[in-house]
This record gives sequence, C-alpha cells and structure tokens, in this order.
Amino acid sequence: MIKRLFNDRMAVVALSIILLYSLLGLFAPWVTLHQPTHIDVTNKYGGISWQHLLGTDHLGRDVLTRLIYAIRPSLLYVFVALFISVGLGAVLGFVAGYMKGVTDALIMRMCDVMLAFPSYVVALALIALLGMGADKIILAFILTRWAWFCRVIRTSVMQYTASDHVKFAKAIGMKDTAIIMKHIMPLTLADIAIISSSSMCSMILQISGFSFLGLGVKAPTAEWGMMLNEARKVMFTHPEMMFAPAIAIVIIVMAFNFLSDALQVALDPRIETKKK
Repeated sequence: MIKRLFNDRMAVVALSIILLYSLLGLFAPWVTLHQPTHIDVTNKYGGISWQHLLGTDHLGRDVLTRLIYAIRPSLLYVFVALFISVGLGAVLGFVAGYMKGVTDALIMRMCDVMLAFPSYVVALALIALLGMGADKIILAFILTRWAWFCRVIRTSVMQYTASDHVKFAKAIGMKDTAIIMKHIMPLTLADIAIISSSSMCSMILQISGFSFLGLGVKAPTAEWGMMLNEARKVMFTHPEMMFAPAIAIVIIVMAFNFLSDALQVALDPRIETKKK
C-alpha cells in the first residue's frame, strides 16, 4: 500500500505540502524575520517589499509572519485534537467491534448520544459557558469526533473479526489482545488513515470559520480565520489582504483531500482500475 501511495504523484505533492506546513508552524520563530504581534502603525498596509514579502496589515504587522504563525492554531492544534479523537475512538471501537454483546451496545449508545450534538453546537455551548478560545473548539472536536471515529472503526473491526485467520487464531487459543494487535489492527490502520485525512479538512475549516466569526482564537494570536475577518473590513480598499490566508486554507484543505483520495486508491487498487 505504501509503495502504491508514493507512486501517486498527487499523494506525494499532498504529503509534501502537509509536511512543509507542519515544519513551518513548528519552527516559525526560526524561519521568520519578524514577530507576529509587532505593531508598526507608521507602516500599515505596506506593499510588498524585500522586508515584508507579503506586505503589512492594518497595524503594520508582517503578513507573511502572521501567516506562518497561524499554522499553529489552524493546523497543528487540529492535529492534536485529531490524534486524541482517533486514539479514544480507536480504543473504544476495537473493544466494541471485537467484544460485541453488552459492551458493544453500551459503547454504541454513548456514541449515539455524542453524535446527537454537532460539533458546531458543542463548540458554541462551550464558548457560552467557558468563553472564547481555540482550546474550547479543540475540546469540542474531541468530544464530538471520538464518537464518529469509534463508530467507523467498530464497523471495520467487525468486518475483519469475521475473517478466517482471526477465527483460526481464536481456535488455537491466542489471547484477545494478541489477536487485536497482530491480526486486526494492521488491517484497520489504512481505514483509520483515510477517515482521519478526510476529517482534517472539515476540522480546519471549522476552526477557521469560528475564528472568522470572532469565536475562536483570541487576538493578537495569528490565525487564518481571524486574518480573514480583519481583512474583511478593508476588502474593497485592500482586497489583497484576504488573498494570503484564503489561499493558505485552500491549499492545505486540497492537500488533505488529495491525500484522502490517494489513500483510498492505495488501499483498494480496484478503484483506479474502475476509473480507467
């Protein structure tokens, strides 16, 4: 599967973009020349120059610097929320799909309750109770996404549990934990990767959307949605201010979409055959 994935040019490009974004976000202090919160009102709306490659905003802050620092809340924080959601959902999904019976029913009812509340509603409730902030949105992602991952992973586990090699492992007396680790988990990793990459797109758009509405990341922290909100006020006089954050969002979302498609083809080559 990995070989087929890296033979796909679009998958390689998508992975390269995601890796580049991640590295820029992690090492932002070392790859930028300015501070994201440095204000210079005498140079507001400065044009493109060697000192400010993408110009400056309404407070004279370097746009490129803020764009790079915005990767942290817009992408890296979402990675953390995704990792926790997938981890929790995978554990419960494996238990429910393998054990079945009362355990499965109990976990699924918990998922039904959590899935009854969309992430937008949960985020708004947390913001109303605890105040604004990216941490509230990340918590909302975790509270709602784990149930969705749990349900999807449970279905995948139940499918592989019914396979002959798992039945044979049970027949020879292999422990349940060993069966899950050696015979089921490796088969489900590809499915988990697909749903994770596709879920990243919606999570990035959601956190940017909340920040655009003024309910996400607090100023003066840089975030793509907040940058769009600030640029909205001068969209007719300085429309170029909206281009950088908008393009940054479009590129990373497209990268995860391409990666998700490539993972599906790598997992099941018959999809590519049908297209041809």
